[in-house]
Amino acid sequence: GSRLELAGSHFVRPRSLATTSQPPADGNLAKMVKGFSQDPSLQAKMHQYQIVGRAAPTPKNPVPKIYRMRLFAKNKVLAKSRFWYFMKKLNKAKKSGGELLAVNELFDRAPTKVKNYGIWLRYQSRTNTHNMYKEYRDVTINGAVSQMYSEMAGRHRAQPGTIQIINTATLAPSQCKRDHVLEMHNSSMKYPVIRKVPLVAKKLRTTFKARRPMTFVR
Repeated sequence: GSRLELAGSHFVRPRSLATTSQPPADGNLAKMVKGFSQDPSLQAKMHQYQIVGRAAPTPKNPVPKIYRMRLFAKNKVLAKSRFWYFMKKLNKAKKSGGELLAVNELFDRAPTKVKNYGIWLRYQSRTNTHNMYKEYRDVTINGAVSQMYSEMAGRHRAQPGTIQIINTATLAPSQCKRDHVLEMHNSSMKYPVIRKVPLVAKKLRTTFKARRPMTFVR
């Protein structure tokens, strides 16, 4: 149980993470489970942006080269910041000396179909720079990138700012290499039924019951 602390002449209940009034990360899950709250930082909701920009025209270079980048970020502000981070490395152009021509968010064509994604990335550890190739299964590329950031943070202690995504691709089953992805390609794969819920006849279904319903099969 929760501990009560005496503050002056009133009892004060100490605040905990479970009693904070923060909005849950997954609204559907919060509706299904009563009193459920989830820290929104547990999964990064990434978005894919296409940003087109260039260095500002000058008398010396009246028509500067235009660059188009596909970036992943939590919001549009961070995507623009990431764009100028790479532009400064490419041609020494920064936000104060450049201009953006277009900022668009990209979406998947089939966000309800499970696909295989390959991600090529580079990240900076405490000792060196490392190249990596990872595979994930998800319904969108944004979900696959979110998985990648979570795995890199937990398995390699990589800071999000040190991760650079080189390329992403949708893979056919024959192109996949990782075992945890290949094992999902078996068409005869079966899952055990952990909890069987008996279905009531439609004519007997009601919103309220006089007795507590049995939700397991003996």
